Amino acid sequence: MRILLVEDDPDLAEVVALGLRNESYAVDLAGTAGAAEEHLRTTAYDVACLDLGLPDGDGLDLVRRLGHDPELHRPRRLLVLTARDAVADRIAGLDAGADDYLVKPFHFTELTARLRALSRRADERGTTLRVGDLVLDLATHRAWRAGVPLALTAREYSLLRYFMHHPGTVLSAEDLLEHVWDAHANPFTASVRVILSRLRRKLGEPSPIATVPQVGYRLEVEP
Repeated sequence: MRILLVEDDPDLAEVVALGLRNESYAVDLAGTAGAAEEHLRTTAYDVACLDLGLPDGDGLDLVRRLGHDPELHRPRRLLVLTARDAVADRIAGLDAGADDYLVKPFHFTELTARLRALSRRADERGTTLRVGDLVLDLATHRAWRAGVPLALTAREYSLLRYFMHHPGTVLSAEDLLEHVWDAHANPFTASVRVILSRLRRKLGEPSPIATVPQVGYRLEVEP
């Protein structure tokens, strides 16, 4: 899952981003509404976490624009993170188009729980993903194949999760970079191929991830 975190407090932004990356999310940071728009013009995010009190404008205006501006990619889900705790502010945020509203200060575990809930809402799945003999627990970040636990790194887990959200779909290396890595990833490196190779070894034979020559990769779905 790739997340855009829009937060003008650099210390808070770095702490939250580090925590989310440790939870195997890919995170891009923006400190202003203008920087957020630059990201949203080029990238389709799974979730955007938006502060409202930004130095160059009200984040609520950006939330509203995402509903109709053709130049901006609307994230699949919008989560407002703000110190505005009045009921009227919460109503305004949700009515503007946000999917959830979390008031600062917040516990990091609540933020990750809400992200999991938003993911379930987007995909109409529970906390467990099952594809063939693969099982992924989104709450505990554990994975199994045929009942055998898999010892995955955060990046390997994130890659497998993305495949399991798109079973049977051919995914290009660019798709994987877009959603599993963040903006710091070098598109010209072999990072996708290296991590994918490690993941395949851990999944064992026969590999459930097939290579589609000159196109990409596909998580096979059993008939």
